[in-house]
Amino acid sequence: MLQPSKWLPLYEEFVAKNSSSVGQIESALRSLTYIIPGRYNESEIPSECVYSGVQLLSLYHDSLVSRVISQLPPTVPRQSPTPHARYTKYWTSGSSLYRRVALALQMLQYTELLWEMSARRRGQKTRWRVVVFIEFAKAICRLLLLRLTNSRPLVSPPLPEREVDPRLVEEKDDSDWNGMQTPPPSDPPSPASDPNWMMPRTGLSLPSLPDVEDVSSYLISKVLTADDIKTPKMLLHRVTGQGQLAEVLYILRPVVYALALQRWKGDKRSWRPWLIGFAMEYGCRQLTKRDFRERVAGGLRGLTGLEREELKKRGWSMGWWLMRGAFYENITKSCLQSVTNKMKGKPLFDILGNLLEDYEYLWENYYFSTATL
Repeated sequence: MLQPSKWLPLYEEFVAKNSSSVGQIESALRSLTYIIPGRYNESEIPSECVYSGVQLLSLYHDSLVSRVISQLPPTVPRQSPTPHARYTKYWTSGSSLYRRVALALQMLQYTELLWEMSARRRGQKTRWRVVVFIEFAKAICRLLLLRLTNSRPLVSPPLPEREVDPRLVEEKDDSDWNGMQTPPPSDPPSPASDPNWMMPRTGLSLPSLPDVEDVSSYLISKVLTADDIKTPKMLLHRVTGQGQLAEVLYILRPVVYALALQRWKGDKRSWRPWLIGFAMEYGCRQLTKRDFRERVAGGLRGLTGLEREELKKRGWSMGWWLMRGAFYENITKSCLQSVTNKMKGKPLFDILGNLLEDYEYLWENYYFSTATL
């Protein structure tokens, strides 16, 4: 029988050799938690426990796979990293404090709703204290990251995402040849069927030719862009003046919004908290764009791919204001109820309607169910 001290190395070896399968299991468990809330009494806390546990475990798996890949010899070919991976890996590998702060921030984001659910059982007063405390703690982490990166805007997520083990890609490529199954050994060897065919006179192996359809994609993959030749820290411009003010206000916006909700928690239909939070986020976005136009060569067209991606993420996240506070209570809620009522009794649409009804409970009662920062 194996000793407990040997379990962890065996588990790490299993994850490293089966990273793709582990990722599929994680995705399946996350999908399961999406359909549980509201279907059973007191089901939201067990469901959120599973979701938070899977997310925390995936953080460990990410670091494990990253460590295994970094220990591979340089001769093993690797896929070109994304700009986000290059940037976050640069800071996590160069600053241990950045790595610890970013990890703490991710752990808070993955468990915030679970903390709120637990605090709600002790009363609304305790619940709002916990919400404000978590938002305040996340804001401190983000301000530290802003400081550690020399006033560069935040990226989401602040840690590099899981990489693909290049050895698994090689094994998959070895099983195929030009996108087709390897011919059976009974076929007679020929230059067309055997990529390792030996030339009779010289005894040298004939190099295999790439598929015609892969030539263009291969050449495109080798083309360098402006972001490819930049150092990782240059993938984001430093913010100064009004740009830095906009980033700080963007970080503090969730704290101000949570305090406003705590102040007027007795009136869910009050527009004051919603207007304060939305105005801060929209104002920060416009101020950031104006700073880029004035300071970056070429304006918004001169932004790097990572900056455009982050701006797009923040733009899409503003759509969640439709599901928050007074806007949800006064407008969105009645619209959703009208849609779900029309879906009842119709095949397939009835399933979607029931799912929306299940999530109404979360949107109505929990602050972090619609939080994006």
